[in-house]
Amino acid sequence: MSQHAELRDLYQQVIMDHNKSPRHFHEMTDADHIGHGNNPLCGDTIIVYLKVRHEVIEEVSFQGSGCAISMASASLMTEALKGKNVKEAIELYRAVHAELTGESENQTTQDLGKLNVLSGVREFPARVKCATLAWHTVESILTDPNDTDVTTE
Repeated sequence: MSQHAELRDLYQQVIMDHNKSPRHFHEMTDADHIGHGNNPLCGDTIIVYLKVRHEVIEEVSFQGSGCAISMASASLMTEALKGKNVKEAIELYRAVHAELTGESENQTTQDLGKLNVLSGVREFPARVKCATLAWHTVESILTDPNDTDVTTE
């Protein structure tokens, strides 16, 4: 099996696993940052909850409904952001966005570790907005806590 085929299989396995059993999928009643994301083209809707203390994301969770890619990306995101400081979280958003949109090919980006599996979305350009919805929502509420509604089109 080629390396490309192996990566595609891994991508499909991780997406299906995180879609069937999303991590940190619950309401957070004591969140201090809450953002609503909406992708009207696909029907994905998401609410992201953050608890930030001393510029560190102590807790992160989400709720919502949508396609497998959207839900899996949000689940992977919650695992990646917990314990990061705000600056690191925004840098990670930029790196993931660049990887998913193909912009990373033109620049040096940080190693995304487990998140590299999301790069498989590039093969499906119409689904990039699905994969980035949760990430856009987090970036928005971290940079402007008053901007709580994100729509990707």
